[in-house]
Formats: sequence, structure tokens, C-alpha cells
Amino acid sequence: MGFFDGYNVATSGMSAQRTRINVVSSNIANAKTTNTIEGGPYMKKQVVFEEMLVSQGNKANSNDIEKSVQGNAQLGIKGVGVNSIVQTNDKPIMKYEPDHPDANEQGYVAYPNINPVVEMVDLIEAMRSYEANVATFNTHKNIDSKTIEILNA
Repeated sequence: MGFFDGYNVATSGMSAQRTRINVVSSNIANAKTTNTIEGGPYMKKQVVFEEMLVSQGNKANSNDIEKSVQGNAQLGIKGVGVNSIVQTNDKPIMKYEPDHPDANEQGYVAYPNINPVVEMVDLIEAMRSYEANVATFNTHKNIDSKTIEILNA
């Protein structure tokens, strides 16, 4: 395991959760959007995560010491990445509002099927996950700092 591997894993988690926070925020902001460029109401989006393996030879911060210690071994580190951002297939909620500009012939308006309470819970979960990755990063940094202190003593 290289010196920076712990940092790489933590930052991959932070990046993935930041994307999730942005998508959930977009869902909350568009919870009442009845007309989009594509036509129809806004469709809720969700982030799909995937496990990432980064081989030692392809790391951006690998150095000669790591390469000489590990030789030609193609060990990998695991992290998380965003596989895709998908739209849900939830049917819109139809509300009777005949005076609304987006009402159909029967007077119903199609609203996105977005529950703000569920979205807020998802947002809080993503924020907590981001904070956990920050704590992991800082713990790794503190361990490395103490190791360097001990080696220099």
C-alpha cells in the first residue's frame, strides 16, 4: 500500500458524495417544476455508485520508491466513483388546477413525484457520508504526521 492510498480512497468518496449532494439538491429545487425543456414535469434523478480499482502503475501520485518496493505487482486500491446519474421512472403526480398554464384539457397538472422529506433525508445522509470521508482523510493525515515526527526524532 502506498503512502497516498488512504487519501485517494477518502477523496474518491468525497467526490462521489459531492455529486450525490448536487443531484439531490437539484431534485429539491425542481420539486414543483411542471414544464422542462424536454417537455413534461421534471424527472427525479439518482446517482449510481460503483467500486473503482486503481492499479498502482496508473496512479497519478505513484513514485519511484513505491514502484521499487512493489516491483511489477499490479495491486489495486478501492474507492468509489459515480457510474451514472439516472432518471427514475416514477409517474408524475396529477393535481387538479384548471387555471395553471401547464394544465391539460381536463384541468390536471403533472407535478414531479418528489417527496421533499425523502430528499432531505437523502441529502443529510450524503452530507454525513461526506463528513465521514473528511474525518478519514484527517485521521490519515494525523497518523502520517505522527509517523514523520517519530522518524525525525
